[in-house]
Amino acid sequence: MGREIAAAIQRWPALVDHPVRPRLVAVADLNPAALEWFRGIDTVTSLVTDYRDLLADPDVDVVYIAVRHDLHEQLYVDTIRAGKSLLAEKPFGIDDAAAARILAASAEHPESFVRVSSEMPFFPGAQWALRYLASGAIGRIIEARSAFLHSSDLDPTKPLNWKRQAVYCGAAGVMNDLGLHAWHLPLRLGWMPRELTATLQNIVTERPGPTGAPEPCDTWDNAVWHGLVDGEGGEFSLTVETKRISPGDKNSWEFEVIGMTGGVRFSTSDPVGVWVFENSEVPGIGREQGWRRIESGSQSVWPTVTGGIFEAGFSDAILQMWAAFLAERAGSLGERFGCATPEEAVATHRMAAAALRSWSEARRVAP
Repeated sequence: MGREIAAAIQRWPALVDHPVRPRLVAVADLNPAALEWFRGIDTVTSLVTDYRDLLADPDVDVVYIAVRHDLHEQLYVDTIRAGKSLLAEKPFGIDDAAAARILAASAEHPESFVRVSSEMPFFPGAQWALRYLASGAIGRIIEARSAFLHSSDLDPTKPLNWKRQAVYCGAAGVMNDLGLHAWHLPLRLGWMPRELTATLQNIVTERPGPTGAPEPCDTWDNAVWHGLVDGEGGEFSLTVETKRISPGDKNSWEFEVIGMTGGVRFSTSDPVGVWVFENSEVPGIGREQGWRRIESGSQSVWPTVTGGIFEAGFSDAILQMWAAFLAERAGSLGERFGCATPEEAVATHRMAAAALRSWSEARRVAP
């Protein structure tokens, strides 16, 4: 992800009239070999193996951190206390207690602007779906679904790594790894379930360790929440899914809302198409209901030089996330959609903790 961010900054001139022009100047990694790739970026002047050297660099204003979950708290708090702005990777700490301590450090140092990485809602189709919801065309909401699905763990012979060990990934497992992706939009829309139930699965319980011998794989592979939300027109059902074993999905983010008078759905597996539900007159037939696919084009939160008729992808969503982050830091985001907040990341931990209680106690719980 560090290289992905570096590539996004190189594409910054694609943004139209953005108030900030970032330069990548420093990179820290414990592995010197991993730093070699960054020598090809001419703005980089510092490559270090100790992150504290990076935090001491007066030329660094903003830090992006992507490390194991068990390392989040120390590195994030140190960054915030150093007065640097931070774009943090999810889950914002290994558990809710760590996330709360990071949030407290942020409150103590308001000079450090902090947001959390969640790029999928910056796809043009996702923004299109949000604008449709804001129009009120959907009417009373019946049900909503938000999901992040991939199949990276489908192969049971895939070697064990840190994301499959609770000591490094956290007891919440996949809910830590993918939870914010799936909860970002529901939380931004104010959809906090008043009660929920959860289904958790540890499907592959052993994987080959460093010697090739089987070792315990003790994290949750798949998690599904079912909740009831009090909406403006009445309660509705909310389903949130995070799955590392979802056959057929490479890395799919999906969002769907269905109401009494309309509906909208978007999936990154079809990055161009947005589906809209309509109840309308069909010539020669009469009034009918059905789904219609519309192509969303390239434009998202911040305008780009790319023609609106062209298509967008993951790298464009990364660029848009950074555009939103730095514009908000500069006080220039306005009413545009912003990055996930620390409070939303903490709420995601709250949802994971509720899921663990629901599953272990076999009952509905209040998050």
